[in-house]
Amino acid sequence: MAASLSNHFLSFSPPLLLPPPSKTLTLKSLAFPFRRVAGGKSLSTHLSPRPSAAPLRVGTDPKIVNGDEQTQALESEADKKDIPTMKELILAYRKAVADGDEKVMPEIEAAICLMENEKENLSLTIAELTAEITSSREKVLRTKADIENYRKRTEKDRVSFTSNVQGEVIESLLPIVDSFERAKQQLKPETEKERKIDTSYQSIYKQFVEIMRSLRVSVVGTVGKPFDPSIHEAVAREDSHQFKEGIVTHELRRGFVLGDRLLRPASVKVSIGPGPGKAPPSTDTSTVQPGAAAEHLQDATPAPSSS
Repeated sequence: MAASLSNHFLSFSPPLLLPPPSKTLTLKSLAFPFRRVAGGKSLSTHLSPRPSAAPLRVGTDPKIVNGDEQTQALESEADKKDIPTMKELILAYRKAVADGDEKVMPEIEAAICLMENEKENLSLTIAELTAEITSSREKVLRTKADIENYRKRTEKDRVSFTSNVQGEVIESLLPIVDSFERAKQQLKPETEKERKIDTSYQSIYKQFVEIMRSLRVSVVGTVGKPFDPSIHEAVAREDSHQFKEGIVTHELRRGFVLGDRLLRPASVKVSIGPGPGKAPPSTDTSTVQPGAAAEHLQDATPAPSSS
């Protein structure tokens, strides 16, 4: 019953008397929660019937009056449209000066000052956001660079670790190569059975050499090569009429490299040139010649080979 009376009162109440429009230019117009019904003789709210206490809160709580977010958005857009631009304020100020309206001019000046302050605040906000974006972009670039460096470092460590493990394993197998070489030089098969055993023995050695070659293992060049302390280990110096001074004359133990990594230096004898009062021999048979399988290993790799 109270709700009906309230609606009836609002529907048939006399028109709201508004003061005549003033020349004062406001920044934001007030939006009354009333609308004019057909005929223009009365005002009516657009709300559904509510208890009698609801009219007391009209205009004090816009959220309750509007009722939904869509209406609030529409009113917000309407409020934005009511805000004059700087150009409009300047034109209005010129008109007020021309008309001599001293009441309007202070209000327009205050509005212009307010707009200037808002502009400065927005400029500061934009500067802060720009600096923040720049800082964030730099952080992203630094993070990206750190990730790329970490990836490269991890890949380098992985390759180094793999090479170290591979080198340690191959280095532990080098004594087997020495044993095969000594057996090749010392064993002289005489019977057919011994020759078959020697052939099988050397076949196993060749397979082992093929495996070493597939792992990029090569032999250090020795006899006839200039002595290089980085890959050669000199155990003796001797006179030689065949080789000049500083040339390797004998290989006592083979040296091996894995790619660019030295696994074991070659033990060699180095020439000091022909000795005084010694005639050069017709042939030099003391030079240690590599076995057939070792030669195959040398020829199959890009490392320098022995002569």
